[in-house]
Amino acid sequence: MESADVILMVIGFVCMVVGLLGGVLPGLPGTPLSYVGVLLLHFTHAECFSVKFLVGWGIAVVVIQVLDYLIPIWGTKRFGGGKAGTIGCTIGLVAGLFGGPLGIILFPFIGAVIGEMLADKPFDLALKAGFGAFLGFLAGVLLKVTASLVLFYYFVVECIKMLA
Repeated sequence: MESADVILMVIGFVCMVVGLLGGVLPGLPGTPLSYVGVLLLHFTHAECFSVKFLVGWGIAVVVIQVLDYLIPIWGTKRFGGGKAGTIGCTIGLVAGLFGGPLGIILFPFIGAVIGEMLADKPFDLALKAGFGAFLGFLAGVLLKVTASLVLFYYFVVECIKMLA
């Protein structure tokens, strides 16, 4: 194995670990980093993944990133939130990006609750919409972590083949 291959494998492994953490820690692009790790391994002399695999996962990563932003909004609507709650959730999600990990978890919830209350909904219904936003956030985390784990699995399997 060439030294360039080892470097790509090590950097790819770091991307995989940080990508897995990014599935849980808001602000880190977890799934895209995991995908970059797979790409780096592919660019070794082993070229271990098919074009179909890489394109399929590339599309999946884009879809997962989009869903990660849309699911909390959908959760707000699903739990009785209206347009004001959806707008509040969206504003909370964007504001949460600047609020650190806790901000990304709490701000969509708070934004949905505030939006619904500004639309004159009773507190209990506003709270329900906020809970939907929180569940949407958790669903997004589950989706990202699952995808990152699957990519990590393929990465490890191919590394073992390369080292054998």
